[in-house]
Amino acid sequence: MLRVKSGDLDKMGLLFERYHRPLFAFLYHMTGKADVSEDLVQNVFYRMLKYRHTFTGEGEFRTWMYHLARNVLNDSVKQNKLANHEDVHAYADRIDGGISADAAFERQQDAESLHKAMAVLSEDHREILVLSRFQELKYEEIAGILNITEGTVKVRVHRALGELKKVFFKNENRRKTHDM
Repeated sequence: MLRVKSGDLDKMGLLFERYHRPLFAFLYHMTGKADVSEDLVQNVFYRMLKYRHTFTGEGEFRTWMYHLARNVLNDSVKQNKLANHEDVHAYADRIDGGISADAAFERQQDAESLHKAMAVLSEDHREILVLSRFQELKYEEIAGILNITEGTVKVRVHRALGELKKVFFKNENRRKTHDM
């Protein structure tokens, strides 16, 4: 990014190749919509170019990138571009043909239940879980992105996981009762 900042704009393509998938995954987990997430990724890279002068190189690039991604997401929400989470895409691992039909169905049900539970969480809880569990960022990196201490990240992750468990199992119990 320092080379992009200094005028070597060809290096932006390399950054895109390295980081567009993790950015898409983060934004998809936050929005639940693939087409919106693709647009948001493009906006993040546009802002990287536009605000390249703000990257100092003192912190990690990923921290700066996710900070921009959060801003793009927040701006999009403010502009009412995001609708409620309606479609449940099977964003869990693709099911191989070797898994029995029952196991495949059960796995799909679990992925849908997880997606529904994530959608119910507050924006803050969903965001911290996406960053820590789906994006697999270190607590130190998350602290830099959210401008909070590492200890606060740990507490928020713990609380968010607790809330996710409650919502998930509540939904599961409803589903099982309904299926009977």
